[in-house]
Amino acid sequence: MQIEKIKVGKLVPYENNPRKNDKAVAKVANSIREFGFINPIVIDKNNIVVAGHTRLKAALKLKMDSVPCIRVDALTDEQVKAFRLADNKLSELAEWDVDLLEQELADIIDIDMSDFGFEELGDEEEDLTYTKEVKIPQYEPTGETVTLKMCVDASKAEQLNERIRMADVPEEVKKFLFMAATRHYGFNYKYIAEYYAQAPKKVQELFEDSALVIIDFEDAIAKGYVELSKTVAECIQEDGYA
Repeated sequence: MQIEKIKVGKLVPYENNPRKNDKAVAKVANSIREFGFINPIVIDKNNIVVAGHTRLKAALKLKMDSVPCIRVDALTDEQVKAFRLADNKLSELAEWDVDLLEQELADIIDIDMSDFGFEELGDEEEDLTYTKEVKIPQYEPTGETVTLKMCVDASKAEQLNERIRMADVPEEVKKFLFMAATRHYGFNYKYIAEYYAQAPKKVQELFEDSALVIIDFEDAIAKGYVELSKTVAECIQEDGYA
């Protein structure tokens, strides 16, 4: 399959494109600026975009003269319509393994991944519908042997600490930044739960007090590890749970 370089002005967006992509354009433009135009736009025999409308808008935003394209002139009109929808829909079926995602993001130091839509984990837009259901990750111990080293990824924090040590800034600023850098330790709660299950009672109590493991949800609220919104709290009180 041959890649063609085509002038941006000669590409035609599909007029019935059902995908709303304006919110993604800036992020895609950031990706092209950082990594180059790696993923070609797919077009038909008439230069109408089959897949890649967001990339085309990003190219226009970046004032690019031409972009790489792949022409699928062997497909029937019906196949083009089907592929246009399938290309967008299939990506929705995949899910993130949050633990592995955290590990991968922790290894990326010098590139701001928020430029591409990776905000701080947990900052994604949430469903604002109130519910009394408490969603906390639950891990079933399997008996696997786990070391403390497996429970935490310190690489990002250590790299940041080294940069702070080498920085030409006042000592009081370094001291503050060292404290802030502790936020970059990546805890693997699956392994923590496994270690906790096999630990002596005194160790378990310290894990609970450190909020590494939550056994009693009401106790976690009392200690401030978990916070309910006023509305949810009132609902619980009305039903006699408080």
